[in-house]
Amino acid sequence: QLHLVQSGGGLVQPGGSLTLTCTASELRLNYYAIGWFRRSPGKEREGVSCISSGDGSSRYADFVKGRFTISRDNARNAVYLQINNAKAADTGEYFCGRPTDRRRPCTLGANTYDFWGQGTQVTVSS
Repeated sequence: QLHLVQSGGGLVQPGGSLTLTCTASELRLNYYAIGWFRRSPGKEREGVSCISSGDGSSRYADFVKGRFTISRDNARNAVYLQINNAKAADTGEYFCGRPTDRRRPCTLGANTYDFWGQGTQVTVSS
């Protein structure tokens, strides 16, 4: 199946770092925009970051700018979300998504994406 597989996540202390990974086994991720989203307790799913195909340009939600970094490793067919200076508000379930259409640009809107990873929990706590 052409689905996304996530890894990483777990418990991190405030101020700590963590890296989430999104991979796929049967398609090349570099052909698609990839977005990261999260669903925090009591909140709707929100866009965190995305990275475009082609030039690899990226976008970040204001609440993670300067702390999160999205990147690709085409050799490993992976997209990473590095979380630095983690805050309690970053706690939630994180999902990566990709669109059906390779031409779709990187956006922080969930309706851009049609396929999702299984989700991975990030808990920021001391």
